[in-house]
Amino acid sequence: KFSIVVPVYRPDEKYFAQMLKSVMDQTYTDWELCLADGSGSGHEMRETVLKVCKGDSRVKYVALKDNLGISGNSNQALDVASGEYVAFLDHDDILEPDALYEAANRIVNYGADMVYTDEDKVSPDLKRYFKPYRKPDYNKTLLLSNNYICHFCVINRKIVTEAGGFRSKY
Repeated sequence: KFSIVVPVYRPDEKYFAQMLKSVMDQTYTDWELCLADGSGSGHEMRETVLKVCKGDSRVKYVALKDNLGISGNSNQALDVASGEYVAFLDHDDILEPDALYEAANRIVNYGADMVYTDEDKVSPDLKRYFKPYRKPDYNKTLLLSNNYICHFCVINRKIVTEAGGFRSKY
């Protein structure tokens, strides 16, 4: 089971809805979406979540009293996550329909504790892809100068827990 952790803070509703739909459209269905919304009263995205996700029980929405930043909001989403693997996504990212299936494939067939993917930009109408970022295999030297892992990334929950979640100063 994947827990897709999304820190939310006043996203553009159109792009937020596209992200939600991209999760709902996954071909691999053993997932939960854990949203921690620090947008504050009057800016909460609860209605958009209800409209797009139609009450799907796999969606967990937490309205935070205050915005705790990316790290703090992510930690709040982690607190409601129950999956064996944690996936990290931004509130304006989208996933291809087979993203979770491919991550599960790498975990099952290769014993991966962590999976990260290439990235691409897409036009607002989701019809034109441009500026692909083909990420290399693990490269310690490159990683020390460039965070090429980022999104989409899936990590064994045990590793995330042992690391203590996210720390804002990092």
